[in-house]
Amino acid sequence: MKGNYDKAFENVVRLRVMSILMVNEDYDFNSFKELLEVTDGNLASHLKNLEKQEYITVNKSFVGRKPFTTYSATSQGKKAFEAHLEFLENLIKENKN
Repeated sequence: MKGNYDKAFENVVRLRVMSILMVNEDYDFNSFKELLEVTDGNLASHLKNLEKQEYITVNKSFVGRKPFTTYSATSQGKKAFEAHLEFLENLIKENKN
């Protein structure tokens, strides 16, 4: 079977984070939180997981005096995500009657 199953994308939050980053150059923490309807802690742990895998990069800055954090998919992360999607597509095709 082509593509690779990637445990990093087993969780729906991480899967959705990568989906968002595939079509947006970057995305900020609060926008993720609002769109995904998750708590700060839940989102932070999933983002940290993707960062550890080197699938996303974190950019911290300030807007006025408020911290502003954005995330971007790395080329490695994009390749891994595409391989995971290919795996899922092939899985679906294999199981069609």
